[in-house]
Amino acid sequence: MKRQVIAYVLAVIVIALLPAMGAYPIFVMNVMCYALFACAFNLLIGYTGLLSFGHAAFLGGAAYATGLSLATWGWSTLGGLLFGTVIAAIMGLIMGVLAIRRSGIYFAMITLAMAQMVFFFFLQAHFTGGEDGLQGIPRGHMFGLDLSNDLNLYYVVMVIFVGGYALIWRTVNSPFGQVLKAIRENEPRAISLGYNVDNFKLLAFVLSATLAGLAGATKSLVFVSATLSDATWQMSGLVILMTLIGGLGTLTGPVVGAFIVVLLENKVGELGRFLAQTTGMTGFRVLGESVTIVIGLIFIICVMSFRRGIIGEIIHHFRPRKADAT
Repeated sequence: MKRQVIAYVLAVIVIALLPAMGAYPIFVMNVMCYALFACAFNLLIGYTGLLSFGHAAFLGGAAYATGLSLATWGWSTLGGLLFGTVIAAIMGLIMGVLAIRRSGIYFAMITLAMAQMVFFFFLQAHFTGGEDGLQGIPRGHMFGLDLSNDLNLYYVVMVIFVGGYALIWRTVNSPFGQVLKAIRENEPRAISLGYNVDNFKLLAFVLSATLAGLAGATKSLVFVSATLSDATWQMSGLVILMTLIGGLGTLTGPVVGAFIVVLLENKVGELGRFLAQTTGMTGFRVLGESVTIVIGLIFIICVMSFRRGIIGEIIHHFRPRKADAT
């Protein structure tokens, strides 16, 4: 446990130094937002065993709520972030109450259906801007910092990400987290031990939705906009992809998966243009227009070669050695 804490502290230091090392702040903030989103989703599927196809509703709902409160109502930045997060928590509570008594594919389909209802509401509501979304969301100030400065916003986003990750880490390593793992492994046995399984599932669902909403609210500040792409079913599929690539049921896996997916989305196009210019083969330009295909191929390779995900395979590789050593 002590080594794990030291590793996390070193990771936070590295993240804090990334802008000084030449990293583009907007890119790293995008990774942190998606990483928090993936970690929130992993809390539900990786530690509770519930597969949700509707988590984009919380990401998009919080983004729209934050954007509306800041751009239209003139709230403070902190107030807008909290409002968006609370809206996501309420959405999670409503969706959880309706879906939690089902399991397996039925649970997944209920979450997908409700997320699609939310998506079409955002599409038709006048205050969301329709297909154009909410644009020009003011970043404002927080804790005396002018968030229009990317570097100031970077450290605020970093604090939010680290705080959200720490909350997930504490939840997983608490008695509550142990009950969630028991439900995932053997739900009938957890029921026989006297646990109210539905209440634990609902609490996990609401917590996951709340953290996903926090990621969406923060993302709306980073890109000063909230769009329909945050609430589509494709976004729900993307977070599943991030979690599976990194490692289901691992704390750092979703972070790695989010980094890989965001990196591919941003750099595959540049790679295609570079190869086209270098080799003179214009066919490489198609690479930049087929990011989803490339991500799909990466996913297939990971599923076939790393069934536990990248971090999951690393953990599995070193565990037997540790057992043998003892």
